[in-house]
Amino acid sequence: MTSVAGQKRAKEVARAKYERQQAKRDAQRRARRRNGWIAGGVVALIVVLVVAFALWPESTDAPEPTALASKPPAPVSAPAGVSCTQATPASASGQYPAPTAMKLQPGSAMTLDTNCGTVVFGLDVKAAPKSTKGLAFLASKGWYNNGNCHRLTVEGIYVVQCGAGQPSGQGDPGFTVPDENLPPAGAGGSGQYPSGTVAMANRGPGTSSSQFFIVYKDTQLPPNYSIVGQVTSGMNVIEYVASQGVADSSSNPGDGPPAQPLVIKTATVRNGP
Repeated sequence: MTSVAGQKRAKEVARAKYERQQAKRDAQRRARRRNGWIAGGVVALIVVLVVAFALWPESTDAPEPTALASKPPAPVSAPAGVSCTQATPASASGQYPAPTAMKLQPGSAMTLDTNCGTVVFGLDVKAAPKSTKGLAFLASKGWYNNGNCHRLTVEGIYVVQCGAGQPSGQGDPGFTVPDENLPPAGAGGSGQYPSGTVAMANRGPGTSSSQFFIVYKDTQLPPNYSIVGQVTSGMNVIEYVASQGVADSSSNPGDGPPAQPLVIKTATVRNGP
């Protein structure tokens, strides 16, 4: 038979065990609540950050572009006789091993019907027979039709460049033409390209192909570009396009696509006077 003292001792042991179990359960509940608070706080923080990021305004601050050249004032009013319309340039097709004989006569001229008006330049058949033959051949094949004048320079040199196979300024017809009718080098080694001069663009000696440039302001360049002719009418078209400056999309404000697009709708050559 259990004594009274033994029963008391057993009750104390049972109570102590119960209190330890309760304390352990209380600690576990507090830990669960604390972990829940932490998890909830993390979720709330993530939600706040996501919402804040979604609503944060884009910065209006941007580094100033490096000014390689100054852009002329633009836009200016179109002169009388110049009216530009929208036109979509297209890529040229066709590859040719060499231009066929065109039998050009002195007094021949090339006419560019552009989206801003007509430009005509005489072809110096006698001084640049190979280059003018190449231009006439490509015109007869429709190479220049709907072609883009992809480049304008407004600082240092003053030209509008046209005639590439693609609107980006890339692409050639598959042949090259040797240099001819190069201007004499001056005292400083540069050649003179007066306003209205039409000359062949190139990537180095003997690489002229389809691209040409029209000088709209007296320019000095290395004497490496074959002079093929002189503008006889329509200089106001080229000057107007130049006055609008280079497109804002260009990384160089002095050299790039013209802000006022110039597209050659058709190019034709008149043989002889």
